[in-house]
Amino acid sequence: MSKSFSEQLMAWQAGVDKMLAKRPERKDEFSTLSGLPVERVYLPGSPDEAYAADLGLPGDYPYTRGVQPTMYRGRLWTMRQYAGFASAAESNRRYRYLLEQGQTGLSVAFDLPTQIGYDADHELAQGEVGKVGVSISSLKDMETLFDQIPLDKVSTSMTINAPAGILLAMYIAVAEKQGVESSALRGTIQNDILKEYSSRGTYIFPPKPSMRIITNIFEYCAAEVPMWNTISISGYHIREAGSSAVQEVAFTLANGMAYVQAALDAGLEVDKFGPRLSFFFNAHSDFLEEVAKYRAARRMWARIMKERFGAANPKSQMVRFHTQTAGCSLTAQQPTNNIVRVAFQAMSAVLGGTQSLHTNSMDEALSLPTTEAVTIALRTQQVIGYETGVTDTVDPLAGSYYIEHLTDEIEQKANEYIATIDEMGGAVEAVEQGYIQREIQEAAYQYQRAVEEKERIVVGVNQFQSEEKPPSDILRVDPKVREEQMAALEALKAERDGKAVEAALGELREAAINDANLMPHILTCVKTYATLGEICDTLRGVFGEYQAPTTI
Repeated sequence: MSKSFSEQLMAWQAGVDKMLAKRPERKDEFSTLSGLPVERVYLPGSPDEAYAADLGLPGDYPYTRGVQPTMYRGRLWTMRQYAGFASAAESNRRYRYLLEQGQTGLSVAFDLPTQIGYDADHELAQGEVGKVGVSISSLKDMETLFDQIPLDKVSTSMTINAPAGILLAMYIAVAEKQGVESSALRGTIQNDILKEYSSRGTYIFPPKPSMRIITNIFEYCAAEVPMWNTISISGYHIREAGSSAVQEVAFTLANGMAYVQAALDAGLEVDKFGPRLSFFFNAHSDFLEEVAKYRAARRMWARIMKERFGAANPKSQMVRFHTQTAGCSLTAQQPTNNIVRVAFQAMSAVLGGTQSLHTNSMDEALSLPTTEAVTIALRTQQVIGYETGVTDTVDPLAGSYYIEHLTDEIEQKANEYIATIDEMGGAVEAVEQGYIQREIQEAAYQYQRAVEEKERIVVGVNQFQSEEKPPSDILRVDPKVREEQMAALEALKAERDGKAVEAALGELREAAINDANLMPHILTCVKTYATLGEICDTLRGVFGEYQAPTTI
């Protein structure tokens, strides 16, 4: 027999009291600037069955109002600025600066060659080494990247997909050299290959072997790196490619369902890997739609995991997500306006209940961000967290007629997309047929048409323009970075044990052929200082490379 709402409320309050005995809130009392008291959570005067089923209490199923009962009253979100450029040494200096400025987690950007499994000395890497992120070709680079950064005290997010298992293995090996057990590591690898096929393009292998690698990582981390988030199922890049908010939710959750099903098909138990699934969403410019989007995504995923996959562990049902403000909304015209855009976008993520947040820098439409721009972006989060008061109560926009209507509408429209994808056989098949790609392309076209016809105004772009001087103080990556990386690779290959490298790569190849879990073999390769490119080439030799279908 189901509990009444009053009984649910009493049980919730008892759980909160028990939690606060161990982890008190940030303050003994919360109040407005006028001294008015602020309650932990606000409820309608007479909650009915519909309220209990669709909204409920924060920290309780279906998690519409948040995944923690006290949310930011207990602890603010992780302020995790995405950074990485040029060499590992330069990126290490930026990371240490950000940590000194109050950042609470690291988020690593890798350059394009690293993302698609090529070393810095590969001919296809020319002109790209260190440009959009840090260049990592071997464990030695990773050791430099995290020099003097205690991996048992920071959490690290790595935006890496096709070679995610290799970069995770390098991280584990660096931690081991620091004397940190893998069981103590906290962080996330993006590891979301499906959205690469539809939205971003940094894939290597075809979908089926890629899905195998992902489930290998799930299995390995459940046993060896239990606090690590094994995947960050990304709507961010789907939105950056031009999708709508509804499509972002629908395609992200459809991809998540495909990963869950692949893991179940591989014999894993849903409540063994489910708690370590995480998500990554975009914070775009339609402020209230974005708030509703996060709430709808939480509710949908909770129901999918419980009703479709039979997940019983509450942590398997929760959408825990990182947010990044919308890079595609940044303008090269009047770039200081981007500070305002980012502040509103970041606020929507906080009001929507994000667990961690990256705020874009004002100059990212022009180049890699300068130190000044990165600092302003971080300060934006700190102002929201410590000055605005929006963190003092949970889900403060709940009950707004508009917010609740939008939440319901996004859920309904996203479920219609998911039903269509189900009819195709799931997200893998929908990607292989080009369906998701076509839907995103059409949405992107419609948005661009609206901007060009001034149906949507972008300040400084299609209205309110002004004469501007060419930008100065732009951060550029010196082409010498590649030369230095190539020289370092040559020295590494001369000093390492070549026979050990060859033997490890041979064992990896056999494991790939024989359907064994690849992660222990990748870790062995990494520790012999086999390079990223050598490991990926070994797997390319077994799995082949993906060729994108024509979608027009």
